[in-house]
Formats: sequence, structure tokens, C-alpha cells
Amino acid sequence: MTIANDHVVEIDYTLTNKSGEVLDSSSGGQPLAYLHGHKNIVTGLEKDLAGKAIGDSFKSVVDPSEGYGEVNDKLVTEVPKAELASIPDLKEGISIQAQSSEGTQIFKIIKIGEDKITLDGNHPLAGQTLYFDITVKSVRAANDEEVSHGHAHGPGGHQHH
Repeated sequence: MTIANDHVVEIDYTLTNKSGEVLDSSSGGQPLAYLHGHKNIVTGLEKDLAGKAIGDSFKSVVDPSEGYGEVNDKLVTEVPKAELASIPDLKEGISIQAQSSEGTQIFKIIKIGEDKITLDGNHPLAGQTLYFDITVKSVRAANDEEVSHGHAHGPGGHQHH
């Protein structure tokens, strides 16, 4: 069986950056399960997985446009320091959850000034080319419930909700 839309796929993966630093990996854990064709993983990797079968191993290089997007300067904002005064131990480099016009969002604190804090709402991997080493572990047709929910259920996927 080959990977196509509405199939549950399990992959072992290692994600590295341009310099070869490991950013994420399924090594030592469970394979990643996802529902193909439902935007559960980055577009570029999903495209490269289409048509692959159990046992296939390959490398996938995903440009930012098909990964986590380019860095968007509009997602960098300054807020008055007083707005975040209730959060203990604020320091540069940490991530916080905050409300924005888009709803709940994760922001990284990139600068703490005298009166203002600069927040970055870009995904941490925005603007980066992604380098994946992939091995396809399993492929099966998704059941109706998985397709209607838009994600894999059971071991390796989400449990019923």
C-alpha cells in the first residue's frame, strides 16, 4: 500500500537544520502518526511522502515556503512591560502564551527594555530550510472517524475525544 490522501501513516524521522544540528526526532520513541492529506505535517514533507510505501527511507529538504513559512515582521510586536507584569521570571528567550487578534498565540520574548517588551509570534522554525531523514513504518486506510476528525486515532495518533 502506498501513501495517499486519507491514509494513516507512521514515520520515523530526524529533523535537522542547515548545519546538521538535530532539532527533533522520533528516535527512542514512537513513530509519528499522521493522517495524509489533512495538513497534519508541513506541506513539503507531506508532498514528498505521497506515493511512498512501508520500508521506504529517504531524505526530504523542505523550503520555508512549504515548512513553517518565512519570518513575518508583522508578528514581532512591542507591548508595555506593565501588560506582562503578572508573569513571574520574565527573561529573554522564553516563550509565553498570550491573547492576540488571532486568538491564543505563543510568543517568544526577544527583548526586555526599560518600559517595553518585544515579542515574536513567528514559529521558531520560520525562515529555516528543514532537513528530514524519513523511514515509513506503516500505512493503512484511515477509518471514517479519523477522516471526519482530520487526524489519526489510536496508538501513535490522538485518542478519541
